[in-house]
Amino acid sequence: MFKDADEQLETILRGTVDVVTKEEFIKKLARSVKENKPLRIKLGLDPTAPDIHIGNAIPIHKLRAFQSLGHTAILIIGDYTATVGDPSGVNKTRPMITYEKVLENAKTYLTQASKILDLNKTEVVYNSQWFKKMTFHDVIQLTSKMTVARMMERDDFTKRYHTGIPISVHEFIYPLMQGYDSVMVKSDVELGGTDQLFSLLVGRDLQKDAGMEPQIALTTALLEGIDGNKKMSKSLGNYIGITESPQEIFGKAMSIQDDLMGKYFELATDLSTDEIKQLIDPIRTHPRTAKVTLARAIVRRYHGDKEAEASAAEFDRIFKEHALPDKIPDIVLSPDELKDGKIWIAQLIVLCGFATTNSEARRLIQQGGVSVNSEIIDCPTLNVEIKSGMILKVGKRRFARIVLP
Repeated sequence: MFKDADEQLETILRGTVDVVTKEEFIKKLARSVKENKPLRIKLGLDPTAPDIHIGNAIPIHKLRAFQSLGHTAILIIGDYTATVGDPSGVNKTRPMITYEKVLENAKTYLTQASKILDLNKTEVVYNSQWFKKMTFHDVIQLTSKMTVARMMERDDFTKRYHTGIPISVHEFIYPLMQGYDSVMVKSDVELGGTDQLFSLLVGRDLQKDAGMEPQIALTTALLEGIDGNKKMSKSLGNYIGITESPQEIFGKAMSIQDDLMGKYFELATDLSTDEIKQLIDPIRTHPRTAKVTLARAIVRRYHGDKEAEASAAEFDRIFKEHALPDKIPDIVLSPDELKDGKIWIAQLIVLCGFATTNSEARRLIQQGGVSVNSEIIDCPTLNVEIKSGMILKVGKRRFARIVLP
């Protein structure tokens, strides 16, 4: 038996922005309850990068909410749409990635999604199942469903057109592909961020054209990154990854701007609305106490209670008592990596995984965020004499113990 429609709405509408249309949605829910028949809820993920961050995870948690209410969760892995690239919210053509890279990323997506969804009760579908079978004639038929004028209703396309930034023809195909997914899985509701609304509405149009009842377009808010400026993005480095260590998640959460705490509480934690109201009220709760609670709640969501408490204790040890973390990874350097017992500091940072390039490592040094045995390194060309057991620290939270074989 399903909860009544009003009870379901209270759970579903938390953190949502658009519901197109709310009247249709209420009717669908009421019919679902009356007929004891689950709705089909669709979420598409394009595996364009190997990691999911807590901003990406917002609609996945919404899909989980529907799943918990007894509805059918449909997770579409966009192995074909990912090769085209979603034009939503970008001011230039996205670089196309190889199909092999997409499949590699897709494997990590399912592992990460399983931290949120019950995959045993989730329909996992790759949209290559239908797109790889399409002929060129089929593609032409699909593109005939959309006019250029309708496509130019998108704000991002309009802005690019008026500023002379090129728009490739294949970018027009993306929302049609996403909409066609809705036809193929017969979705009743499609989830996405607010930047996805246009594509969700295209899905409604294509379903109507196919003689189907149109899906409900339900969007969730976008989450700013921990820098407080732009949307959370791995490429901008302002993200909190759901598979990062509890200590890293906690530390990053403690850097969230105070004015964003309410939004993070609502979108990135499982705390109740009443709890959140109390926490974001500075008269009832000190902002630092609220932020610690926020950091704990985000860690708890992905790693559990024990790790949430442990990461809070370790944060205090490092930042209040200036002690070292309990667990510091050992990095073993081979003799081949040393010259006269020394190594270039930038190379050492890269070998420890704290930077991907020597140039990035240089910037970290110049920003004053690198130390060896608590001594700040301010020279990016320095060759460090390596002694087994020495501690490299990069930024506020990343440590490595250097070990010689």
